[in-house]
Amino acid sequence: MQDINNVTEFIFFGLTQNEEMQKICFVVFLLFYLACVLGNLLIIVTIVFSCHLNSAMYFFLSYLSFVDICYSSVTAPKMIADFLVEKKRISFIGCIAQLFGVHFFGCTEIFILTVMAYDRYIAICKPLHYTTIMTKRVCGQMVAASWLGGFMHSLVQTLMTAKLPFCGPNEIDHYFCDVHPLLKLACTDTYIVGIIVVANSGMIALSCFLILVVSYIVILLYLRSRSSEGRRKALSTCASHVLVVILFFGPCTFTYIRPSSNFSEDKTVALFYTIITPMLNPLIYTLRNQEVKNAMRRLWSRKVTSTEKIKM
Repeated sequence: MQDINNVTEFIFFGLTQNEEMQKICFVVFLLFYLACVLGNLLIIVTIVFSCHLNSAMYFFLSYLSFVDICYSSVTAPKMIADFLVEKKRISFIGCIAQLFGVHFFGCTEIFILTVMAYDRYIAICKPLHYTTIMTKRVCGQMVAASWLGGFMHSLVQTLMTAKLPFCGPNEIDHYFCDVHPLLKLACTDTYIVGIIVVANSGMIALSCFLILVVSYIVILLYLRSRSSEGRRKALSTCASHVLVVILFFGPCTFTYIRPSSNFSEDKTVALFYTIITPMLNPLIYTLRNQEVKNAMRRLWSRKVTSTEKIKM
């Protein structure tokens, strides 16, 4: 494979070529992105400043919210800005940096969601040993391992793609730089690289999804021997996580478990795991979690009280 690269920039086709639709999409996705950032920031602030949300589940949730902000920020601002311009350009270096960010934060989120499922398994199936197993040190090590795993995965994907020769054309039928669209533009045989991409990205998503499925099957089997009230409480804590897993892993697995293709639906599917799911996560975790809602109310009442004292 020769190191030939005549391409200095790429041009995105974006979500749509229709000018009227682009104006509508600009408003819609700007609101989506603001909701994602503000919602996840609210989750982080609530957990950090609440003395009641000190369990491992909320520790992981705060990092999940942080990753969601970073993940959507890699693609959403560029996509939103591109709705206002005719030529949606990105430099070669910018494209590779975006590719790295997408896979780094995306894979980190996959690992954190998997760790959260393990946390729910210990909390429900081994409640007496929960505090001794899920210590602060263990939780910190799990989060660090998630970040490291995401970094290593992204490094492999980025180095493989950056070394491909690009000699034209430079138009990407997508709204961000990803491995599959770039493989189509490489002026060399990318069959082996495509297989490696499936093995790296697809198998990580699929294997973690299977681990999640098995863990929840074990939880359901364990709950058969519990009282109806115990089952209800346990299932309510798992329901939010299961919904997030389905929304994130479904589209992600669809995109990366198969070789590079010409499916035009790929960029629509990508919206789910890059923007929509990160935006919905705060709603999903707060609407179904009474502890988080109570903590938010206490935080707000504390803020109102302190403001009134300052005015006095």
